[in-house]
Amino acid sequence: MTITQKSNSSKALLDSVSAYLPADKASTVADALNYASNAHQGQLRESGEPFIEHPISIALRLADMRLDTTTIQAALLHDVIEDCGISFKQLETDFGNDVAKLVDGVTKLKRLDMISENGAMVKQIAKPEATRAASLRKMLVAMADDVRVVLIKLADRLHNMQTLQYLPTPKQQRISRETLDIYSPLAHRLGMSDIKWQLEDQAFRYLMPRQYKSMSRLVNRKRAERENYTEAAVKAIQIPLNNANIPSAVEGRVKHLYSTFNKLQRYERMGRKFDEIYDLIAIRVITESIEDCYAALGVVHSKWRPVPGQFDDYIASPKENMYQSLHTSVRGPGRYPIEVQIRTQDMHEIAEGGVASHWMYKEDEDTASRSDNFETKMSWLRQLLDWQRELSGDDEYLDTIKTDILQDQVFVYTPNGDVKDLPAGATPIDFAYRIHTDLGHNAVGAVVNGKLTALNTPLNNGDVVEIRKARISRGPSLDWLNRDLGYLTTASAQTKVKQWFRKQERNSNIRRGKDLLKKELRRHGISYNEKNIATSLDYENFDELAESLGIGQISVSRVADTLSPQPEEIFKPDIGQSHPPTDQTKGLVVMGEPGLLTRIAKCCSPVYGDEITGYLTRGRGVTVHRLNCAILRDTKDAERHIPVAWGHYETTYASRLRIEAYDRVGLIRDITNVVSSENVNIHSLTSTEDDKTNACTISLTVYTSGVEQLSRLFARVETIPGVDNAFRVSEANSP
Repeated sequence: MTITQKSNSSKALLDSVSAYLPADKASTVADALNYASNAHQGQLRESGEPFIEHPISIALRLADMRLDTTTIQAALLHDVIEDCGISFKQLETDFGNDVAKLVDGVTKLKRLDMISENGAMVKQIAKPEATRAASLRKMLVAMADDVRVVLIKLADRLHNMQTLQYLPTPKQQRISRETLDIYSPLAHRLGMSDIKWQLEDQAFRYLMPRQYKSMSRLVNRKRAERENYTEAAVKAIQIPLNNANIPSAVEGRVKHLYSTFNKLQRYERMGRKFDEIYDLIAIRVITESIEDCYAALGVVHSKWRPVPGQFDDYIASPKENMYQSLHTSVRGPGRYPIEVQIRTQDMHEIAEGGVASHWMYKEDEDTASRSDNFETKMSWLRQLLDWQRELSGDDEYLDTIKTDILQDQVFVYTPNGDVKDLPAGATPIDFAYRIHTDLGHNAVGAVVNGKLTALNTPLNNGDVVEIRKARISRGPSLDWLNRDLGYLTTASAQTKVKQWFRKQERNSNIRRGKDLLKKELRRHGISYNEKNIATSLDYENFDELAESLGIGQISVSRVADTLSPQPEEIFKPDIGQSHPPTDQTKGLVVMGEPGLLTRIAKCCSPVYGDEITGYLTRGRGVTVHRLNCAILRDTKDAERHIPVAWGHYETTYASRLRIEAYDRVGLIRDITNVVSSENVNIHSLTSTEDDKTNACTISLTVYTSGVEQLSRLFARVETIPGVDNAFRVSEANSP
């Protein structure tokens, strides 16, 4: 197909690149377009349109960002290795090494059917999840070498998300989950806010369709009112800026659906309603110089009263993704809070395009100097290569990237003034492992800003951290791998702790794992079969499972989840009150018998996440029991047993707990404080004491969301001084 025969999108692309590239470079883009069109000839997408429209759409988006010739060519050719049988060597011959390397970086691995073992290549059976993890790892490592790989991949993912309606629902949800977990945070870390919010809104649409429609209705209902308010606020500040002779452009914007949804969730926890949220709009002031930014800030604060504690100067202290702007919140017209951002035009380009602005075609700038500046600001990319060498498993590598790179960051300092970036929520132990593995293994204390601090205390921006090391090598504590206790946040530190335990005595690890499992399942009142548990978790035998538990390779909560499966839906579909409902049967699904009444059995009190079954009672509907309920097991009417399941509705359920402890002053207070800090409601509490032994038993009924929250609650309660153990009881064995 020649250029004259191409579609309107092809013409739009060539017009776009011709507007900013010299004629000779625009001609090479046309060559790549012809090459891709011929390679994809006859191929169709799921929507039925010619496949070539996909790479053209990606290239057009990147051209609108004024990216360099190599990136545009690679975008057009990004699927020819994967889908057209064209080799890397052939592409390198036709378009050069740079283009071929970019295309190879975004090319997914078709299969993982060969692995190296003792120097020989052997076959392996690869699951789709393993192939996807390996492909993501390949892309991330390629990105560390040339960040243009991820620019193409983000544009590719965005176009795929925009055309996701043609795929089956399970695939829509899997791709959307991956987008929200990997690609959206990656766009944020690279400062590409424009792509970030579009990816989030598209993923939100498919992962939570009901909430998406609900948010759309809420936003549209108030749209006219907000637009009028925004227009009035823009005029109100533009006039004094003009009077102060500050060249500027003022614009208003509404926050996007997914960010609005998250903000609403936070506001609801504070007891506020949607109608009370007025900072869903923001005003942006674009000036010509940094001096104008600060002058404009003075005008804004003179016109509207600033909200205390809501000012950030990201011009003097840019974010790690190169973002610069002044942020302030003020009381605008009607004394409603408004977020105001003030920046220059160059800062605005970086804020919208982030790392992409580095690769914008700028003929008058020195490429080498821009590269040096970019390398300084994007030093965290080198960590991707370090972990590539340290971590062998693809899943392990991907988990490390998710927690250590793609989360919000805090910047902390060593006593010598060296800065270390860590994910938000990181602790002194995470910091110690980032300095050196041996320092992490033997950390016994931490001094933060001159004060002795607990090892599981979250660090804040600007903290100065000094780690106290044991005089005699002692190794890490297994408690550090208990997520409920909050010692470790970074996946890289968790991996190092797990590796240490792998080197320990196997038999002692097996004994430790069996003890942990026995204790956890006793807490929940769950009986188990060793062979069945090992099989369900893909272990050859129970000893292997126990060893994995003993070294912290898997958590006991995962085993509890296997015995009490939970639905994949992790978002609350209803936006409403969060206190415990009186009807605990909400969300129960009776298989094949719609409309039947359900009630919770008092003998075993199942909670959300337990394995359950139903018993059909004449005139009273279905009574829901735990699958291992002793009373239900004794019934002889097998035909009355009916399958039931928890639906995708998260609510709260009553659970009876018993805590055995040594009595002391303040014990009840400490227990109730821990329970309340988990946002768990206490329905009733009684205690009995033995004056001779000073032992006491505390019985309480709490409302929890299910097994996962109960496990977390048990772990925290047992850290209270004086508490021996805590476990769940049923009515049948209650005193």
